[in-house]
Amino acid sequence: MLVTGTDTEVGKTVVTAAIAAAAQAAGLRVAVIKPGQTGTATGDPGDVDSVTRLAAPSTGRTLASYPDPLAPLAAARVAQLEPLELYTAVDAIREEAEKHDLVLVEGAGGLLVPMGLRPSGEPWTVADLAVSLGTPAVVVARAGLGTLNHTALTLEALERRGVPAGVVIGAWPAEPELVHWTNLTDLVPNLLGAVPMGAGALDPGVFRRSAPGWLTPDLYGVLDDWRAWAEEIS
Repeated sequence: MLVTGTDTEVGKTVVTAAIAAAAQAAGLRVAVIKPGQTGTATGDPGDVDSVTRLAAPSTGRTLASYPDPLAPLAAARVAQLEPLELYTAVDAIREEAEKHDLVLVEGAGGLLVPMGLRPSGEPWTVADLAVSLGTPAVVVARAGLGTLNHTALTLEALERRGVPAGVVIGAWPAEPELVHWTNLTDLVPNLLGAVPMGAGALDPGVFRRSAPGWLTPDLYGVLDDWRAWAEEIS
C-alpha cells in the first residue's frame, strides 16, 4: 500500500504510523519502506525512525538517503549521489511483501515528485511506483482551505493510472472551524480516516492504542460512522 500526499508536510509519516499500528493491532506483520529520504544533513530522525518509534512495525527500511531537503531526484543530483532506480525500489518492496502481510510505502512530497531514474534515464514518480507495484494508494490531505482542489487533482491523477485510492486527513484540528467541517463533508465519500493534529507527539503506547479509532476498517481501524465520530469530537 502506497502512502502519498497532496503536498509536503501534510502528515504522511504519522498516517503511515497510524496504519501500521492499526494493522499490527489486527494481527498483521507490517513492513514500512521509505524509498527516498531527504534532508538527512540536519541529523533529525528520518521518517522510518519516526514510524518505528510510534508504531514499532516488524520491519522499517529506507532505500536511499540524501542530505538536502529537496525532491529525491534533485537531492541526489545536488549531492552528486546515485539516484534511486525504479526497479531497484520495486524489487526491494516485493522482497518485503514476501515476508510480511502488509507493506506500507511512504512517498516523498506529493504524487508526482521526481523520485529517481528509470533504466532509460527518465525520471519516475510515486505514481509510477504505484503502477509498477499494482498497489492501492492512500492520499494524505490537509483539513483546511485549499484541500478540496489538491485532493481532487491527486485522486484524478491516480484514477487515470488505474490506481484505487482513498483519503486520510493528516492533521484534524482540536478546534475545527467551519471550513474544516465543510471540507470533511465533501471528502467523506473517499475518506478512510482522520488523524488528530499532534498525534505524532503522543506517547507511543497511547498512539498504538488510539490509531484504530482514527481509521476505517479499510485501513484496519474501527471507525465506521462519520456522523457519530463528528458528534463525539464536536
